Amino acid sequence: MRLPTLFLALSSLVAFAAPTKPNVVFILIDDFGYECVTANGGESYRTPVMDKLAATGVRLEQVHAQPLCTPTRAALMTGIINKHNYTHFGHLDPQQQTFGNFFKAAGYATCITGKWQLSNGFEGPGHFGFDENCLWQLVRRPGRYRNAGLEINGKEIDYSKNEYGPDIVNDYALDFITRKKDQPFFLYYPMMLTHAPYDATPDSPDYLSGNREDANKKIGHFPDMVAYTDKLIGKVIAKLEELKLRENTLVVIMGDNGTGSGTPSRFKGRDVTGGKGSSLIWGTHVPGIANWPGQLASGKVCADMIEAVDMLPTICEAAHVPVPAELKIDGRSFLPQLRGEKGNPKDALYVWYNPSGGASAKYEFAHDAHYKLYADGRFFDTVADDREKSPLKETDLSAEAKAAHTKFKALLAAHQGPRDDYFVKQTERFGGETGENADGVKKGKAAKKAAAAAPKVAPAKPNDTDPKVARFKERDADHDGKITYEEFQESIPDKKAAKERFESRDTNHDGSLTLEEFVGNAAKAK
Repeated sequence: MRLPTLFLALSSLVAFAAPTKPNVVFILIDDFGYECVTANGGESYRTPVMDKLAATGVRLEQVHAQPLCTPTRAALMTGIINKHNYTHFGHLDPQQQTFGNFFKAAGYATCITGKWQLSNGFEGPGHFGFDENCLWQLVRRPGRYRNAGLEINGKEIDYSKNEYGPDIVNDYALDFITRKKDQPFFLYYPMMLTHAPYDATPDSPDYLSGNREDANKKIGHFPDMVAYTDKLIGKVIAKLEELKLRENTLVVIMGDNGTGSGTPSRFKGRDVTGGKGSSLIWGTHVPGIANWPGQLASGKVCADMIEAVDMLPTICEAAHVPVPAELKIDGRSFLPQLRGEKGNPKDALYVWYNPSGGASAKYEFAHDAHYKLYADGRFFDTVADDREKSPLKETDLSAEAKAAHTKFKALLAAHQGPRDDYFVKQTERFGGETGENADGVKKGKAAKKAAAAAPKVAPAKPNDTDPKVARFKERDADHDGKITYEEFQESIPDKKAAKERFESRDTNHDGSLTLEEFVGNAAKAK
């Protein structure tokens, strides 16, 4: 009589001990720089949910993304740097495989809710591995906030009763978690917040009465949007706890690029401005948080260099989801560091960025948390000079800086070589998102507000009303008061002519144009 009882007991123990596939929730916040999270040193916004997740999990101090949405999404979802598979803005090459494909192949229920911006029609999300979707900007680009237009599992739905788009996609995420609570799931949640326009949220007193045009002209509702972002993340965490899934769910949060260009914030006792679209740290440095009770370190701060492509191998390793070796991804898992181990961290990151795609980069550089070396030879101490106004001379470098310079030079050399023609041929010129130019700066009248908050170029003799001054500012993409050759030739189709014009204006032959050089020699160069 005891044998059946013993057998049942042993069976129960085996069942209890059997490994359970963990759930994964990956949250990507739109236009959300490192300075926006209080736990990172931000002083302008309320982020209690993210702060708690950081305090009870791992806060990542050096996560870097591409300076713009689509380039980051392509890298994040495929684990491959832009140089190797990026086509053009708003598009993901259909030959690519994403973490959605890998999780689906491993038996996970998969869902994407939020912002798409990767084209490929209604079939796109399913093609890239997602069973379900509730998305904005899948096959069109209507408003995303109050009275949003969304696509939900192949159907266009327009809301007209003051519904809030971010609430709708969040509700879908919560419903997906509830329906899939008894099986392993992967939820990819690229949020629609906090991208401009800085519109009122349902928690803003003027949600129903606010003028949407005003949202484009001022920063007024951005703090509300950050707070609402945090609130929506809190709803996801609360749902996981309610369903007793929290201990079996890895939650990862990061920003997709820097805060909107010119957006002012207080950070560690100083005023800073968002750098979306620029190669400055304010364009690439984003928040990173990982939390998984009982599985990851608690209260740890990780200062290792991490980039968007590293997220895919990390979450796949955590979930025991295989990544096809033949893909040769560029990402490297940092799961050991999340567990409190040393791991195998990258000591520097390589960046190739051009939202239009094409054969050459708009920005190409290597960097760590202290220094940055551009492919054109400019070298900066980004701690002492975060706006990159004063390039360092090789002859004046400290021993530490020399070592970094050597390291970066080798990393840049390792990535030299032409891009695959297949991707180059798909290039499409990027003119900017709705309401912004190609560098993430607001267009039209709204630009005045952004310019007022943004760092000013050095005082110049030419009158600011001179149209040539305006052209200078347009070409000075990173707002450092100088125009590099890369910035100069960006808008000139004839590259030979561009080179001749640039050299004729570069009177001191330092490889860049000051405002005086640009304006003073404009007549000569024609």
